Amino acid sequence: MTHDEIKRANTLVFERLALLLNNRPDFINKEMVNELTEGFSLSVPEAFSLLLCAALGFDTEDDFERALWESYAPYMIHHLDESVFTSDPFYKATRASERKCINEWELRVDRLEPYTAFVCDDPLTLPDGRIIPQIGFFDCEFEFLSVLQGGREWMTLMPNEIVTQRLPIKKASGRVCTYGLGLGYFAFMCADKDEVESVTVVERDESVVSLFKEILLPCFTHPEKIEIVVADAFEFAEASAPARGFDYIFADIWHDPSDGVSAYKRFKTLEKLCPSTRFDYWIEKTLKLYM
Repeated sequence: MTHDEIKRANTLVFERLALLLNNRPDFINKEMVNELTEGFSLSVPEAFSLLLCAALGFDTEDDFERALWESYAPYMIHHLDESVFTSDPFYKATRASERKCINEWELRVDRLEPYTAFVCDDPLTLPDGRIIPQIGFFDCEFEFLSVLQGGREWMTLMPNEIVTQRLPIKKASGRVCTYGLGLGYFAFMCADKDEVESVTVVERDESVVSLFKEILLPCFTHPEKIEIVVADAFEFAEASAPARGFDYIFADIWHDPSDGVSAYKRFKTLEKLCPSTRFDYWIEKTLKLYM
């Protein structure tokens, strides 16, 4: 594809995927996949790819759209092994968590039907300019923990959350600070590391803090390393963080790029206040793509 065709292809893929994921992520079901795997001897990923192509409205009789799908799908679609995620230490520790509501906050267990499509990582950028969303699916039901505010998800224990935090967790050491509580996944995983001395979590909403302390903190293997500070993240970053001497700071106070870009830019201006601290940001690669 030419440069202009790649730009057009990037736009088409993201726009159509957004419509599907926001409205009918469970469009593909087990019966559809079985029909193709049993009737046409296709592999499960091949069947899912054909069905996703149709669900997104790409016309394989059109030369451009056929070439688009053939050049994007192999990099985009991932048949995931649920055991990789159900064996995650936080997942196992919190699996028996009960449903609980405090004010407008709710902790609950949700379920994905087999073959439901979901984002599973930051987009992949290829040298020719293709920007390829990463779409995963399981071939079985998958249960996951969610925390919501007023019915809107703030964090879920979906593969995307686990995958996109692996590198920041790996890099964390010493005195760690994180802006944003969510389910406490980052705090749990960091506190489990011998090289992490303490984890300070800055969260402004007292209700979600209460929910966390009542249901999730008791599941932690090292709760003694956790400090919760009820404060606005930006105010703490300006007034308190410089004097605390953190070795590593991770910010995660946004839902997605729509509200993350402006917050990310603001945090970046505050890095100079802590010159010896290492900083990372949730889905930073995605935020930069949107910028």
